[in-house]
This record gives sequence, C-alpha cells and structure tokens, in this order.
Amino acid sequence: MKPAAFEYQRVTTVAEAVKLLRDAPDAKVIAGGQSLVPLMNFRLTRPSLLVDVNGIKALQHVVWDGTYLRIGSLVRHQQIADHAEIQKHFPVLAVAARHIGHWAIRNRGTIGGSLAHADPASEWPAATVALQAEIDVEGPQGIRTVPASEFFQGYYSTVLQPDELVVAVRIPYPKFRLGFAEIARRLGDFALAGAFVEDDGGQGFVTWFGIADKPVRVHTVLPDNMEARREAWQQALGTLAIADDSKSRRHLAVQMAERAWQHSRLEGGKYLSEEAAGGDPL
Repeated sequence: MKPAAFEYQRVTTVAEAVKLLRDAPDAKVIAGGQSLVPLMNFRLTRPSLLVDVNGIKALQHVVWDGTYLRIGSLVRHQQIADHAEIQKHFPVLAVAARHIGHWAIRNRGTIGGSLAHADPASEWPAATVALQAEIDVEGPQGIRTVPASEFFQGYYSTVLQPDELVVAVRIPYPKFRLGFAEIARRLGDFALAGAFVEDDGGQGFVTWFGIADKPVRVHTVLPDNMEARREAWQQALGTLAIADDSKSRRHLAVQMAERAWQHSRLEGGKYLSEEAAGGDPL
C-alpha cells in the first residue's frame, strides 16, 4: 500500500500554510498524520500537495487563564492527558485523551487534526460539543470562530473550507459536574458508543458519540433513581438519528450515558486516577 505521488511543503507560519492551501485546492494539511496517511496509502484520498504544519510553534500552546482553556491545534493527545492544569481543572479531558488509540498514536495525533477529520466515533469532536467549546479556524480572510455545535456537519464533514485550517480550541470552565465513558471492542479501537454527561443536579446534558453521524448534545432530566435515569437516556436517544439503529447500539448508548453519569459523581482526582489505571468505579 503506497500513496499516489504528491508534493511536500513544510511551513513555519499559519500564513504560509493558508497561502499553499489557497493555491492548491486539493492540498491537505498534515500534522500527526494518524488518519490522513492510512487514507493516502489506501488511495482513498490523493492530494497533490501535503502541507506539513508541525513547524508552526504558535499552534503548540496550552493556556489556562482561569476562565478559558485554550489549546493550540498542534497539541498532541498525550500532552493533553499529561498536562497538570488540564488534569486539575478539566479532568474529563485528560481521561478522554487516554482513551484515544494507543500510546504511539497519542504521541503523534493532534487535537486540531482530530477535529478537522471529524470522525463521529472520536473523542475530541464530542468533547468540544459537550463542553460548548469554540473552534478558531484561519484562512485567507483571517480568523473566524465557530461554535463546536455548528462545526461538525456529518460523517467526516465540517464547515472548514479547503483553504482554512484549525488553529485553536477555546473551552470555557465547566459550570457543573462532567463525566465521560466509552466502550470499544478492544483497547485503542474506536468507540462503539461513548458519552459525556453534564449534571447540574436533577437535569443536564448528554453528548453521545460513535452512534450517529456527529456528536449531539441533548438536554435530559437526571433523577437520582437509576431506572428513571435509564428511561431518561432512552427518551434522549429518541431525538437522534442513530446509525445502524439496532437494539444493541441503543443498549450500549444507555450504558455509556449511565456510566458517564456515575463518573461525574466522583471527585476529579479520583476519577482521573481510576480511569488512568484502567479501573472501573461502577
């Protein structure tokens, strides 16, 4: 398996990258390459030009200012999992990052690449929707900010234009408890179903991924009684167009929502340490 012939350019500024993307509409941006390179090897995509953005230092930052967490698009998954400020203030992100692929993948893959690729079974699109993040993209007209809820359009589809690239993600500090859970056939596989749950005491939101063409944040009641909550999960699922709408898929979605809710009840440090160790508090 080898890719079709292509040209390669390495850039050190966003402006350089945007110019190359504007001049070659079928060009592709490469950072971690964890999704793009396999697609090229199978010749499912044949870009005439690869624009390597790994040299853009301005996109490699993590900044917490007490209100917003700003993550540059070139920050690697493992950096998010290991970052002390993220573990302290956004433990759900650190936990989610540890579920992405395997160690080698997490050390190369980037949050910006994951968002641009928009795989409906991946963690970062769902995380940004669940946490009501904003995604900064830059093109020839400058920077525009897109709410994560509007960024993803469907399977591997976003509002990103061919001459634009993701430059940063801005995440507000969550007001309420957040929990995360997912299930896959094997450790490191894409999720068969996953959920982020926000609980503000009696009601909240659930954001499912891996079960539809994109992550969707749905309002739901969250009663203390487990059976009542499971009924609430079922009702929330009824508002979604579920891919491969089978009994097993719905069952997994309910189970992951319930597990994420249970995780949201744990203190952040305990939640992080148990998940990192592979333990299951349920």
